[in-house]
Amino acid sequence: MEQAEILLVLVLVLVIGPCRILRTRTSRRTRTISLISTSGFICVHPWVILGAVKLISWNVNGLRAVLKKNFLDYLETARPDVLCLQETKCTPDQVEQLWPQQYTTYWNCAEKKGYSGTAIFTKQRPLRVRPHIGMVEHDQEGRVLTAEYPDFFLVNVYVPNSRRELERLPYRQVWDADFLRYLKRLEKQKPVIVCGDLNVAHTEIDLANPKANVRNHGFTIEERNGFTAFVKAGFVDTFREFEKGGGHYSWWSPMSGARSRNVGWRIDYFLISQSLRPRLKRAFIQPDVAGSDHCPVGIELE
Repeated sequence: MEQAEILLVLVLVLVIGPCRILRTRTSRRTRTISLISTSGFICVHPWVILGAVKLISWNVNGLRAVLKKNFLDYLETARPDVLCLQETKCTPDQVEQLWPQQYTTYWNCAEKKGYSGTAIFTKQRPLRVRPHIGMVEHDQEGRVLTAEYPDFFLVNVYVPNSRRELERLPYRQVWDADFLRYLKRLEKQKPVIVCGDLNVAHTEIDLANPKANVRNHGFTIEERNGFTAFVKAGFVDTFREFEKGGGHYSWWSPMSGARSRNVGWRIDYFLISQSLRPRLKRAFIQPDVAGSDHCPVGIELE
């Protein structure tokens, strides 16, 4: 037997074993994660064998809707190690779907039915998963889901929209500050990866028509300053580590054929702690993936 084959066998022996299948039960009273069954199938996680991690984030704008389109085909083709979803707009019980068995799913659902919501599909079971950020004023809308892995926290977030008339802009500013403090508390324990719909185009190259949108929600100076605070706090905008130019967007208005004309906004991000930068292999946007008004974005880590 070749040396490489022997090494692979040893790795398999170390990581093969019975695995528990976890799901979440969502009710009006609780959104905690519960163990519902066990299984004897074998878990061999590619993170161990290949030493690489592929993370993808996608605002699906309604999981039930995108399931009728291309969601499962995309999941099979993209094969992320972790997929973070925003705007699921449903509870697990409302989705009559058997997910691919290699994924464990975790959910944080808004108290308001059909609104907001986040979910994580992961091949490797996290050490723990936490819904919310621990502040009552922010924790009714299912906007944050944090998975702790051995070497980092992964925070899936759907940041509140300031709304067309900016009536929620004051709340948005409070949210940005409180969310940043939450991330920095996590970072005291281990590095942090933040992904999701951050509902802001940071700079003028992050949207097609910056001058026409200066006081529009998603491009106000207050929201942009909120994002700048994340960067100043040490978080790296991964996509801009590889691409400095404009024309790269993750959201397009469904009006006036904006997507076909690539008149869009980059409002979906992966931010990482500075200590993870040496492991960052690439960051990408997938504008050709339809199914939602947003497209998936992702990173690969060594």
